[in-house]
Amino acid sequence: MPRTAFASQQTATLGNIGHMPQDSGYVKRRKPLQRFMFGLFHVAVFINAAALAIICGFVLYHGLPAISWEFLTAFPRDSMTKGGILPCILGTIALSYGSMLIALPWGVATAIYLQEYARPGPLVHAIRLTINNLAGVPSVVFGLFGLSMFVTAMKMGVSLLAGMFTLAALVLPLIIGASEEALRSVSQTYREASLGLGATKWQTISLVVLPAALPSILTGAILAVGRAAGETAAIMFTAAMFFSPRLPGSLFDSVMALPYHIYVLATAGTEIELTRPMQFGTSLVLIVLVLGMNLMAIIMRARLQRRLR
Repeated sequence: MPRTAFASQQTATLGNIGHMPQDSGYVKRRKPLQRFMFGLFHVAVFINAAALAIICGFVLYHGLPAISWEFLTAFPRDSMTKGGILPCILGTIALSYGSMLIALPWGVATAIYLQEYARPGPLVHAIRLTINNLAGVPSVVFGLFGLSMFVTAMKMGVSLLAGMFTLAALVLPLIIGASEEALRSVSQTYREASLGLGATKWQTISLVVLPAALPSILTGAILAVGRAAGETAAIMFTAAMFFSPRLPGSLFDSVMALPYHIYVLATAGTEIELTRPMQFGTSLVLIVLVLGMNLMAIIMRARLQRRLR
């Protein structure tokens, strides 16, 4: 068959396909199902948004009257029925960011090994399965692990350092999973182009792959900071204390923290009813603090994304 005739036949075939009549019955049946599914999605979003608004509004309504300059800058006094929560705020910030300083390098390094160096096989599959299982372990288990490992075996005592290591172990699976997914999302052509220009594998990873994946890695770090700041059981046995008249002088001193302070005021205080405004005020400060930490990380991630573009 001549080439011109074959090309004409192909064009005619494609034209017929483009004008084939659609099954109008299938389209009519599909539209109600599509509307129903979209309706379910809208209802789910509305329920989640309403629940979040109700919780935040309840805490804001009861906690805002307790917020004052003294509440944010003073030490608690009179069986913690008066005063403020300054040591709790500083302790929470120190525990959260201290745990990230420990967990983030280890988590990213582990993700680089699993994604860039490890060969697929039973061992790598077992490692990933273990990491995924650790992400779902209750925080009280990490607290008991920190008590036996860091407080007792390594003789750190109930201290800021022991709490940092315990929270680092708690958030490490989240960071590994997010970092590995971020590295996986980087296009393979980046690696091929870098290697083709003569760069080594490590140069390719450190100078090409990691900068491209850094915004997504920071997303995982945001989630990890939020979880570390709100944990109670993990620091109950390793770092937190009921009350201290001074700020910690070293990493081996115990600290006060907002989540544990709320727990103590609500369950173990001597004047639970009198401390009710302080309970809601501390809860509101914790929510705002976590949102502030996340906002800082989101701004950093946005700046990195603009710089990479």
